[in-house]
Amino acid sequence: MLQYTIRRLLQAIIVLIGVTIVAFGVNFLAGDPTYTLLGEIRGMTEQDIQDFRHRMGFDRPVPVQYFEWLSNAVQGDFGKSYRYKDDNMKIIMERLPATMQLALTSLALSLVISIPLGIIAATKRNSFWDRFSMVIALVGQSVPSFWMGLMLIMIVSVQLRLLPVSGRGGFENLILPVITMSFFSIARNTRMVRSSMLEVLNEDYIRTARSKGLTSRSVLIKHALRNALIPVITLIGLDFGGLLGGALIVETIFAWPGMGMLTVKAIYGKDLPLVQACVTLFALIFVFANLIVDFTYTFLDPRVRLN
Repeated sequence: MLQYTIRRLLQAIIVLIGVTIVAFGVNFLAGDPTYTLLGEIRGMTEQDIQDFRHRMGFDRPVPVQYFEWLSNAVQGDFGKSYRYKDDNMKIIMERLPATMQLALTSLALSLVISIPLGIIAATKRNSFWDRFSMVIALVGQSVPSFWMGLMLIMIVSVQLRLLPVSGRGGFENLILPVITMSFFSIARNTRMVRSSMLEVLNEDYIRTARSKGLTSRSVLIKHALRNALIPVITLIGLDFGGLLGGALIVETIFAWPGMGMLTVKAIYGKDLPLVQACVTLFALIFVFANLIVDFTYTFLDPRVRLN
């Protein structure tokens, strides 16, 4: 168990280092970051440009710039935003709760719907519920999230006037963004739960449990579901990362004041330090979520600890 934990932590550190390299490289995607930040240079002399480059540290070697930025980032210092004129970490911490609320609620909705629906589809194979769940899965994986969000706004908010169009407020503001973000996850997880349950239900230990006189409920919950959820848990970790990535689109569509919309505005405004901070924090949350998933394996499947 200790070796497994150390190995996973080292892998996570390597991934995070790679992400920081990519995030720092955003500075140089369009060439000299000095001209990217200054935009259209009007009324500035060459000396003014050189002074700005020196003040920002862009005249130093790139490795030196990276290690200085990384050492500050490890301490929670991601610099200041050019647009908001404030500390990047402070800005992100103000927006992070909104994104986490949206992502966690979407993930919870996905699990609450997909797991029971997948179980019913597997235990009642070729029934109406099986076909219904497969139709939902097909539609959910085919519809783009941005189109889904726009259709919900047009039908539910504009035409029926049932829910708010945008913004963050009460529970009613959360419904449409959550449905938009979770629809794809519901579809994919339903298919995964169904296929995993069908595979597990044909195993010898399930037949043995039934032959011992255990009730169908006990066999299904204690024996089949526990083993069937192992591949599903892998998807849960990926889903959480996907929900964070999808927040860029959904938050922009519904004007949800989270990290997604903040990142989009930072990109449009060429606020490179804020973009770097957002990308790094997104990656950190994603890696942490996957670490939790990996450690959850050890409780569901003792073979992971032994290996």
